[in-house]
Amino acid sequence: MRKTLWVLCVALFAGHELDAVAQSEWRLLYGLRHLEPMLGQELFIALHIPLVAGLIWLAGHPRPGVRRNSRRLLTGFAVVHAGLHFNLREHPLCLFDSPLSQALIFACGGAGLLCLLLDLSRQRRQTACPRPD
Repeated sequence: MRKTLWVLCVALFAGHELDAVAQSEWRLLYGLRHLEPMLGQELFIALHIPLVAGLIWLAGHPRPGVRRNSRRLLTGFAVVHAGLHFNLREHPLCLFDSPLSQALIFACGGAGLLCLLLDLSRQRRQTACPRPD
């Protein structure tokens, strides 16, 4: 279940990022908002390349601790990200008002929250009852 939620969270985030280009999300971001629209869009897309490459590398890292913490950071960010979008919903430059946009954002946050809670619950159980070697 946890792995399914992780994959769902990443897939929803990817869908949201595609939607973010269509909705000109860079206009809400410091450092990009004052650029010409085409340059802002190009930089927004270009900056996602190292971010996604790093995410893929960390989420599939051979060391379980690095992999686990990276996944926790992304799922935690999904929750924070949904909260940011909720707070920006009335901002005049925020165009994420379609049912699809809303579903991608808040389903990603929900999947991230459930994944994070299941992961932390699993860790608590393992700490309380460690496996015999």
